[in-house]
Amino acid sequence: MSNHPTLTLARELIARQSVTPNDAGCQKLIGERLAALGFELETMVFEDTTNLWARRGTAEPVFCFAGHTDVVPAGPLQAWRTPPFTPTDIDGVLYGRGAADMKGSLAAMLVAVEAFVTNNPDHEGSIAFLITSDEEGPFINGTTRVIDTLEARNEKITWCIVGEPSSTNYCGDVIKHGRRGSLSGNLTVYGVQGHVAYPHLAENPIHTAAPAIVALTNEIWDHGNHAFPATSFQISDIQAGTGASNVIPGELNIQFNLRYSTESTAEQLMERINAIVHRFASKFNIEWKLNGRPFLTNSGQLLAATIKAVERTIAITPKLSTAGGTSDGRFIAPTGAEVLELGPVNSTIHKANECVSHSDLIHLTSMYEYTLEHLLCKLK
Repeated sequence: MSNHPTLTLARELIARQSVTPNDAGCQKLIGERLAALGFELETMVFEDTTNLWARRGTAEPVFCFAGHTDVVPAGPLQAWRTPPFTPTDIDGVLYGRGAADMKGSLAAMLVAVEAFVTNNPDHEGSIAFLITSDEEGPFINGTTRVIDTLEARNEKITWCIVGEPSSTNYCGDVIKHGRRGSLSGNLTVYGVQGHVAYPHLAENPIHTAAPAIVALTNEIWDHGNHAFPATSFQISDIQAGTGASNVIPGELNIQFNLRYSTESTAEQLMERINAIVHRFASKFNIEWKLNGRPFLTNSGQLLAATIKAVERTIAITPKLSTAGGTSDGRFIAPTGAEVLELGPVNSTIHKANECVSHSDLIHLTSMYEYTLEHLLCKLK
């Protein structure tokens, strides 16, 4: 089992220190193997980010595997059981930064496609890979720029599986069939700086903002629906003052984020938050950043095929979920593509001693291959 081709490739990828946005040659390694299968390769470099668009075939429908080669920093080395960029196998588990997020998935995708194309060289439609080195970073020059390029030339993706670690206890127990939207705000409430002994000569923005904070945190934005939990509002940072205990600050800065369901729109949420703050503060400004709108693949050929592939591999029907953070699926879904996320267990991602079990990666490879079979062979 330890010499399975997916594990071998995963080790090769983990050994490359591709801390975002550095690709460290991972895409070159993947591209060489895709080219041998007849894929046309297109490297797209935007600023500090390297992206790969690879496609085999010119016909529709287009099945796309999407993922990223970049990883988060390893953090304190003393916290690791093994060196983070030295892939290490212990008791059927592969350790290393990116093992679960998401070099293991990339390896499974490639090996699955190699097997599928070998067995089905004249498959219907096209197979594509969209790989970026900017998923763990600011996500400005990665998948979103590639999608913009494809959209400009009217090149459409029909079905897309993103290899994010979606599973909870074992690979395939959960498929992410959507994600909540993410809206961030930077609120500045303005006051008048002064001496604490002369409050009548100053205006304390902390006091002004306090009831607004209470109102925002108590607000019910929506009740969610069958696929999404209710929209949540969280304050992530508050800054004010000079550090001196006898100075009333002149400004208060609050950073917040909403993870929102399809029951609300970003525009509605911005309007409601502005109205709430305005009830308590007359001098304020909010800078907005829309990180991604919600998306949902609630039915369709991709969902049916992927569920069948999981059932065929592990004899379990996966649970559908929209929980968790954002993913690059948010850039692909608005084009009209059906988008799902299927990958390894996510319990160790971004942690020291990140790891993935051998059996999970082998099962994931089968799930990806069977999904291709269900979608691109039944068309014949």
